[in-house]
Amino acid sequence: MQRVERILEILRADGHHVTPLATQGEGTASSIARECVQRRADLILVAGGDGTINETANGMVHSDVPLGILPVGTGNVLATELGLRGAAEVYAGQVAEWLPRRISAGLLLADGGAVRRHFFMMAGVGFDAPIIQKVDPGLKQNVGVLSYWIAGLGELSRELDEFETLAGGLSRTCTFALASRVRNYGGSVEIARHSGLLRDDFGLVLFEGRKTFRYLEYLASALAGRLQETEGASILHAERAEFRPLGLEEVYVQVDGELAGRLPASVEIVPDALTLLTPPEFAG
Repeated sequence: MQRVERILEILRADGHHVTPLATQGEGTASSIARECVQRRADLILVAGGDGTINETANGMVHSDVPLGILPVGTGNVLATELGLRGAAEVYAGQVAEWLPRRISAGLLLADGGAVRRHFFMMAGVGFDAPIIQKVDPGLKQNVGVLSYWIAGLGELSRELDEFETLAGGLSRTCTFALASRVRNYGGSVEIARHSGLLRDDFGLVLFEGRKTFRYLEYLASALAGRLQETEGASILHAERAEFRPLGLEEVYVQVDGELAGRLPASVEIVPDALTLLTPPEFAG
């Protein structure tokens, strides 16, 4: 709370008229943002992590109200993509210098169409969704991104479920598919290196192999910048992709770091979806 108060003081000192609105639990940020849009807000600033940003942006899609990011979350994937790697208080004093950019979004249809949700960073199918589901909230609050690695270690002994990915006229059998609008994954590893928020497509990264230990090789290749050359990994660009289960086991999907549904599912690009404030040096 003290941090939020400092941010408000900085914004007000710069001449902004600010109305603070606190979320009241999961899912409430969307309705708050939607109400702000209806009230003709000039700008919505999110002091939060990627999950809160996703919820807020879902309440703003197809509006003209700009969205600004003040990173105070765990992974801060979107903030990292924008080059905002410091303290939120620092960036609160730079908001007036940021530029509005109109960007596309992703749209997930999951559970056979029962789930419909926009996303702004990535959708992950298969490998990473169960890890997100198993992250301990208390541990996440105490140790941050490390909590995801701890949850991931618990998955190393299991055999991964395969599913079919269809995109660009191609079909691949995968255990992990990442449809990404950003280069970095988890705020620290570049996987979709040629993706970008200013593009109108996804970087689609597909991984084969049912043994989880194989993902240690993929991680090493990504850290070395050689993922494209690694056997079992393929990278392409697409505006739409479908994911179909191949067995009886449920395969889950996450968007922007939050569990979102199950297969069958699809993702597609929604052009001209949102106005995002970016630092002047951001090149997309």
